[in-house]
Amino acid sequence: MKNEKISVIGCGNLGKSIAKGLLDDKDFSSENVIATRRNLSLIKDLEEAGAEITSDNCYAVSKSNIILIAVKPYNVSKIIKEIKPALIEGEHIIVSLATGLGTAEISEMLDGKFPVFRAMPNIAANIGESVTCICGKNSDQEQTAKVKFIFDSIGESLIINEELMEAATVLGACGTAYVLRFIRAMVQGGIQIGLDSKTATAMVNQTVKGAAELLIERKMHPEFEIDKVTTPKGCTILGLNEMEHNGFSSSLIKGIVTSFEKIEK
Repeated sequence: MKNEKISVIGCGNLGKSIAKGLLDDKDFSSENVIATRRNLSLIKDLEEAGAEITSDNCYAVSKSNIILIAVKPYNVSKIIKEIKPALIEGEHIIVSLATGLGTAEISEMLDGKFPVFRAMPNIAANIGESVTCICGKNSDQEQTAKVKFIFDSIGESLIINEELMEAATVLGACGTAYVLRFIRAMVQGGIQIGLDSKTATAMVNQTVKGAAELLIERKMHPEFEIDKVTTPKGCTILGLNEMEHNGFSSSLIKGIVTSFEKIEK
């Protein structure tokens, strides 16, 4: 990947996060990153970090091999029409970050001549902790590995079948909001039982981080770790049972399914 040149078309919040992830990656040369945005003053920090910045999308494409299109879904066709004359068959790989646009639609815009990928990061890309799901069309293993490398620079990435992308969006992208709402509720509970807001927030944030790290490191089912802290007649099991009596797990599952049904439409 050291010799691959990557252009990020449309460096808003998400595009900028990906560019920063690449610039921070020691296995990637910063001079191989080109970032575009109409207002260059908003991405000056990327230039200071070693990237080339430009407002000319066609120029960026002509100087790169992998094209990340990081614009809103309704702008994708406009961008593709703009950069199409600069694309060279056999040289360019296209990656779309637009929600709801399938690889078949994007490939059709490109006359089926290019490998096309669809990637779905989440807002934790801003701190290099995103989970990104990726699927591709007209692509081979080497091209897939190159695209995965890019998104591994902002967290963890998974290659999945495209029919699962909507489900992945709900769990990985919408899921961030679900977890944050859970954290907010824990903080509110902590305040009610006597802790000040600052202390409760610090405790809850670290508790959630520690719980996630336990599962990541030990690769165990959540119930395995839960069993370690639920002693007979103890306060933990009483609290868990009260939450379940009030529909804690079922309401979360219903929320996930409702979001999925909405995104499927």
